[in-house]
Amino acid sequence: MRSAVLVMDVQNGIVDRLGERADELLEVLERVVQCARDRGVPVIFVRVAFRSNHLEVSSRNQAFSALAAQISFDESAEATQIHPRVAPREDEALVTKRRVSAFAGSDLGVLLRSLDVDHLVLTGIATSGVVLSTTRQAADLDYRLTILSDACADADAEVHRVLMEKVFPRQATVISADDWIAEF
Repeated sequence: MRSAVLVMDVQNGIVDRLGERADELLEVLERVVQCARDRGVPVIFVRVAFRSNHLEVSSRNQAFSALAAQISFDESAEATQIHPRVAPREDEALVTKRRVSAFAGSDLGVLLRSLDVDHLVLTGIATSGVVLSTTRQAADLDYRLTILSDACADADAEVHRVLMEKVFPRQATVISADDWIAEF
């Protein structure tokens, strides 16, 4: 089994929305990323970003059209850069997606095939967004999945809990970051 850790949507414009909970999440993510690096497991960073004129954002897409109206999410904007506490090294991949799932509008699938990855360790913001969408798509693509419950966050704590306890276990192993690090 060849694993890769996906750090999804941990970018400035999204981390900032977590407020005081951001520090706790970033501490966990720092440990996960360092563990993966120490053990030679690829860490792939995924962000959502658009062209400078946001051509990819349809007016029919409620979430992205609202986002684009509030803040610039173009590829060079500060909001779309991976948070500096977990930023990729020069030898690590940064995948830009155009929709919610890490696979949608990105080259993630090509990258995972080239690395011969068949097991994904998922982390990110938001549990009800990128984590949920990527889990569903990755399961349909026959990846083995592990979701690090405390390395994911959502604006709604109850939604996060329900997904971690009731929905995700049907398609993934759900464990804490410390348990994953200890088992790794």
